Amino acid sequence: IASIMNRVRDLKNKYRNEDNITDELNCTKISADTTDNSGTVNQIMTTTNNPEDWLCFLLRLEKKGVPQMDVSLLNRLIGRYSQAVTALPAEKHSQDESYARILVRFAELKAIQDPEEARDQFHLARLNCKKFAFVHVAFAQFELSQGNVKKCKQLLQKAVECSAVPLEMLEIALQNFHSQRKQLLSEEEK
Repeated sequence: IASIMNRVRDLKNKYRNEDNITDELNCTKISADTTDNSGTVNQIMTTTNNPEDWLCFLLRLEKKGVPQMDVSLLNRLIGRYSQAVTALPAEKHSQDESYARILVRFAELKAIQDPEEARDQFHLARLNCKKFAFVHVAFAQFELSQGNVKKCKQLLQKAVECSAVPLEMLEIALQNFHSQRKQLLSEEEK
């Protein structure tokens, strides 16, 4: 037992001294493997595997380019978001805002490639994280961009009915919808 405890202590010291895990999870350091970030993903999955760390990693990865212009980056992001969604069980994280943001962003990225798959992902996000108004607004925005005005309005009304928060966000989105704006929420309103 003493030998095992010494080995565990040595491993802890090794990781503490390298500062890799802490820095990666705090999003202050870029992984040495900048092409696929598998080292960072493995660290997240084996240490904390929480939505906040995943979201931080994914948003940092998105800063490497513009997914709408770079198919390679888009595919890499979709793969990583898919990995995050798979690694984070909905029943455990459905009340977590970072988890909801991961689901929504995954659906938005999917919309660039395949609107039908994106619709499924938005539906999944709404089903699992219905308390967050931004989830409903993102889905409604997607439907509006697809020309489904009736579905957009229906999604916003259902969000109000299920008491998604903040209510003000839904009210602004509905006002913008009724004013026939193309964007339900401006950047400032978001």
